[in-house]
Amino acid sequence: MNEKPNHFMSKLKELEITLYPPPLPGGTYDSVNIRNHVAFVAIQFPIRADQYLYVGRLGNKLSSKEGYQAAQLAAKNILSQIHQYVGFEKVAGLNHLDIYYQAHEDWDEGPFVADGASELFLKVLEEKGRHTRSIFGVHKLPRNFCVGITASFSLIS
Repeated sequence: MNEKPNHFMSKLKELEITLYPPPLPGGTYDSVNIRNHVAFVAIQFPIRADQYLYVGRLGNKLSSKEGYQAAQLAAKNILSQIHQYVGFEKVAGLNHLDIYYQAHEDWDEGPFVADGASELFLKVLEEKGRHTRSIFGVHKLPRNFCVGITASFSLIS
């Protein structure tokens, strides 16, 4: 069943979620690449209106709750990329998320932080937001962001 584009915009409004203009790529690549009815969204970070937010290591400078909020913001940027370059009406569903985080060596709450993104997609996209995910602890992320997320979406043919 195809959703009208306004359905998702209405859902965002109902949830009081604002989508800001999507961040520009940080290098020579596309923010969204479509191949064979799949949209791949390049890594998104917690950036809002060109401001770098949630920088530092989880469990050190940033709390797990702040990491959850950072993942939500990165997920909002993914939605913003889809809105601008694909259109919600063309989305069949979210397939997979790769969620990267940088943390203090003793910190181990990656699944909680990742839920910030997963729960947002389920709230906004409803059944179309069901997905698989992988979570990776990494030594360093660009600009010292605490999280970064890539996504893939199936598109309606």
